[in-house]
Amino acid sequence: MFGEKRKGGRGGSHAVETLIGPRVVIHGDVHFSGGLYVEGKIVGKVIADDGQPAVLTVAEQGCIEGEVRVPVAIVCGELVGDVFSSDRVELAGKARVRGNIHYQVVEMAAGAMITGRLIHGDPAMAQLTGPEL
Repeated sequence: MFGEKRKGGRGGSHAVETLIGPRVVIHGDVHFSGGLYVEGKIVGKVIADDGQPAVLTVAEQGCIEGEVRVPVAIVCGELVGDVFSSDRVELAGKARVRGNIHYQVVEMAAGAMITGRLIHGDPAMAQLTGPEL
């Protein structure tokens, strides 16, 4: 699993560099770059480092309770809080999101549930992407 390339949407791939295991609960904010795969639970914000490629994957049994700010979010499990994505959000069939999703591109499988709003191209994402060149 670590270091192996995983197929992402739109022909991309990413390596999982950090794994939060199924029996792990983290209370506090998580800042990361690269690939973060969550099988356990995070209670706090999950924020990608500025200017670094980053992909957050929440597994079917994974859960995040807090705001998420990442370029790419792949949700198969549960997410409680607003999501700010500067690139794309992928929601699998068993995804459950309670919060607003701010996105550029969204891919949603049948069965995914959102309790909140889908907001395209929100200005709040400018903080995540930085100034345009």
